[in-house]
Amino acid sequence: MTGSGRRSARSRIKSHSDADDDDRSLQSAKPNPKLRRDGRRDQSLIRIPNVDLKALLGFGIVAFLVVLFLIYHLIQPIEQAQRPRVVTPFPAPKIMDLPQFQGEHKENLYWGTYRPHVYLGIRARTPQSLVAGLMWIGIKDGRYFMRHVCQDSDELKTYGWMRHNGWDYGHQKLVDQDMTLTTSFFKSNKDGSGYGGDWTVRIDVQSENSQLGEDMSRTAHLFFYLADEGGNALSLSRDHLDIHDNSLLTFGSRKDVGSWHLHLISMDDLEVHYSGFKTPHIHNLSDLVQQNLGAQVQKFGRLQLSDTSDDSSNILVFQISGRIPFRTDLAFVSGTDLENSRLKERLSSLTGTSLSNQLDEKKKEFDDKFKYCFNMTDELDSASISTGKAAIANLLGGIGYSYGQSKISLPKNSNFKSGQSYISYWPAELYSAVPSRPFFPRGFLWDEGFHQLLIWRWDLRICLDIIGHWLDLMNVEGWIPREQILGAEALSKVPEEFVLQHPTNGNPPTLFLVLRGKDMNSYFWHGRDNTTVRELNPKTLSSGLDDYPRASNPSEEERHLDLRCWMFLAADCMYSISKLLGKEKELGKEYGSTVKLLSDFDLLNQMHFDDAYGAYFDFGNHTEKVRLSWREVEGTNHYASRELVREVLERPKLRFVPHIGYVSLFPFMGKIIPPASSILEQQLNLISNRSILWTDYGLRSLSKTSSMYMKYNTEHDAPYWRGPIWMNMNYMILSALHHYSKENGPYRDKAKIIYTDLRSNLIRNIVRNYQQTGYLWEQYDQKKGKGKGARVFTGWTSLVLLIMAETYSEC
Repeated sequence: MTGSGRRSARSRIKSHSDADDDDRSLQSAKPNPKLRRDGRRDQSLIRIPNVDLKALLGFGIVAFLVVLFLIYHLIQPIEQAQRPRVVTPFPAPKIMDLPQFQGEHKENLYWGTYRPHVYLGIRARTPQSLVAGLMWIGIKDGRYFMRHVCQDSDELKTYGWMRHNGWDYGHQKLVDQDMTLTTSFFKSNKDGSGYGGDWTVRIDVQSENSQLGEDMSRTAHLFFYLADEGGNALSLSRDHLDIHDNSLLTFGSRKDVGSWHLHLISMDDLEVHYSGFKTPHIHNLSDLVQQNLGAQVQKFGRLQLSDTSDDSSNILVFQISGRIPFRTDLAFVSGTDLENSRLKERLSSLTGTSLSNQLDEKKKEFDDKFKYCFNMTDELDSASISTGKAAIANLLGGIGYSYGQSKISLPKNSNFKSGQSYISYWPAELYSAVPSRPFFPRGFLWDEGFHQLLIWRWDLRICLDIIGHWLDLMNVEGWIPREQILGAEALSKVPEEFVLQHPTNGNPPTLFLVLRGKDMNSYFWHGRDNTTVRELNPKTLSSGLDDYPRASNPSEEERHLDLRCWMFLAADCMYSISKLLGKEKELGKEYGSTVKLLSDFDLLNQMHFDDAYGAYFDFGNHTEKVRLSWREVEGTNHYASRELVREVLERPKLRFVPHIGYVSLFPFMGKIIPPASSILEQQLNLISNRSILWTDYGLRSLSKTSSMYMKYNTEHDAPYWRGPIWMNMNYMILSALHHYSKENGPYRDKAKIIYTDLRSNLIRNIVRNYQQTGYLWEQYDQKKGKGKGARVFTGWTSLVLLIMAETYSEC
């Protein structure tokens, strides 16, 4: 939740035009109902790897601990290098070079649906990969529109993975007006294949209309492409493509996978055309295809690619046209030049009846593993189960791979003479889950911690791989850029003003950058703007809670309650690891001291508990008398304009910041409050009070009694963490309620009642929204429970699955 928050860097995404000049050329064409007729590994149920998972986890923990130990204990001041320390990698072996992430593990994860920003995209985990993807033409109100990149403006009724195992199988459904596309991804690594194995995509096109009619005979146009990011030329099998004569579309050779073929096999009457492009980037591929189609429409009045290609084309796009319904299989076969490649046998297993059987097996494996991993209770109905499956499937199917360099802001007083306001991080790769495919299809540091609560339960190996990639982004200061915008495709979707990463700021629950306040035992978030004249309350982006109200006037005297609790969690985790390794007297000494300090309940109350309110608060330089007022401001050419300007009506003073909300519950979420303390009862009262936090759909982020409740932060920044319901915080609150309902104490039964009611409200509302809209949402309205924000948000909203499974103990 970074950049300028989800509403800026994470939601002010550059628009992808629905209809440019070339679109209008497409829209002038009529749909044509007539077509020209040219045309050795065991697949066992729920595989259990032959590894000791405890040893694997221990190995990862050791590596993690070594890195942190070196940061805090061994790194001595060094002479200033030629480049700033902020872009100097941590001087240690890369975690992803450890043996556990090499060999079969690395090869089995090589190919995947690692392009979450497009409706269907496949690539390898390598900086310059072969990249495949799907486009199609949608028809709305009699006009044609190209579909490719996930975006709300396409107005698909629903799309997303119904099943995905994170390794070699995924099944997705997309509903565009009256047309339904289902895409199935399957990967196989048999004897004779090249590195990473083979893969295939099955595309099934159906009509949503139940009655046979005109729509059932209309033509659908799919566009499947293959691109080489390294610029290597792709070879076309022949100038005239007739899949009934020869299924081969294109072929080539690469160092990683060897020689390869792409085949198209279908039993239906399909027409295939193509176009080839030579370009260094693929983020504008939609435009290139539309321009080609538009030119064909204008010249010949037909909606088909030109059957031409640029010299040394590194992208080939194949138009597959057929009358609905139809099905086609596109198979990528590697290592075709190897002896005993058994090409025909492998191709046969990737298509047709053999593929259907293997997809059925994978579907059953997924369903069985889902039951095993999450142990669904009998109380949950079929709608809840299908919602839970979609949650984990979309989280796994949304895992992406990117490669590039982050842009790091330089301090104004920096003496680094680059001539720019930023410097580039070292080239790096990232394998990570993403919060939202259309809005935030890239890595965010504090989101990732919540993602892994689900992923590690599904597959520990994938979880460790993701964590290892993040830790390898650490610089010599122990800092990791909190938002990862890597590569041309990612950069094309984020406005330039939100791209820079600030090394003074860190995200929770990161363990790598400790932000201390002036007082011992206090912490404050860096990055708040104390000079702003536009924001009602300066945002705290590094906290992840963006516009949640803090002290009105930012200063280093602030004490932020949530950060203090994050630091307790971090120190406690590291101390537990040192004890596990029998090193608590050596490596864990400082962590143990920090845990003892931050778990001191009396000290916590002295610094953050307000007896008058009976609640925990931040502390800082604050006044409640702040407002936004319209003022006449002289602009360019001496023209006056009216703008909303921040106005402080009284002198702020150091005090508790009296806003009850999620931050007020962090000691409760951290389980720091003793079960017999009367403060626990006060926390439970705040949670269950309808005038404060309780709703029938979950706990709202800010109390209705707060002066900032649902207030705009600027003229255009709508309230974000000032009322709406967020799943990650509700999950942590439920975890604490579950904990206290098991602890002996006078408030055990009360915690149990609140837990049961809150859990029921959350599940019911999220399932209802998913069944009605086909999506999990970023946040939920506190008045009617309606999904809000990004409507494809299967990041931490997927935690609803753990709520269904009542799995909290590790949180």
